[in-house]
Amino acid sequence: MIKIEGLCKKYGDKVALNNLNVQINDGEIFGLIGHNGAGKSTTIKTLVSVINSDSGKIFIDNKSLSENRNEIKKSIGYVSDTPDLFLKLPVKSYWDFISKVFEINDEDKESRIEELKKVFSIDEKFDCTIEELSHGMRQKVFIVGALISNPKIWILDEPMTGLDPQSSFNLKKLMREHTRKGNIVLFSTHVLEVAEALCDRICILKEGKVLFVGTLEELKSKNIGETLEDIYLKMISEEGAISE
Repeated sequence: MIKIEGLCKKYGDKVALNNLNVQINDGEIFGLIGHNGAGKSTTIKTLVSVINSDSGKIFIDNKSLSENRNEIKKSIGYVSDTPDLFLKLPVKSYWDFISKVFEINDEDKESRIEELKKVFSIDEKFDCTIEELSHGMRQKVFIVGALISNPKIWILDEPMTGLDPQSSFNLKKLMREHTRKGNIVLFSTHVLEVAEALCDRICILKEGKVLFVGTLEELKSKNIGETLEDIYLKMISEEGAISE
């Protein structure tokens, strides 16, 4: 379980997160929904310790992130919204590096990489560096890197961006299989159709504030006869908030 309590973050005078309170349960796909600048990536970067919040607390399986950061990091697989890290590294070196960080033995590493390469239709031997790849292929490389250790918690920031339709379909299938085992998948998107097809619950953000947390059925029950797109656009144009 992930529990976020009173999370706040500013960049200068801009409020990125404004008293964010969210709980993400084991066994669910949880979607962060919102326009660019809504606070999705800031929330995710705080969860994976890329940045620190100004105030508030995060608990993973009842352990404080601030007090157990290194231990908790090993339970998280993270895909950034911009696949531009480690660009000078050859692909294989990047995967080897990730495997060492997560203390994966060579046999398990190779088995896991081969399995994921098949899932994402990666045929290249990858003697090239990451920067030589297309955006979509970079995305596949970083997704594979995030999943090599088979972590309990997957945190994916706009993970479908750049993926071909088959790879996108396969990733969604993996997400469902992962949560059926009692694990967590947290991902961000601004594509409402993806959220509707995948998520057990969603959180709609606007300017760092929570407008809604709950299931899509709960959201639609409050807006009978309206499409998800209509509901979403209406909500972000209003100041009111709806929650469970």
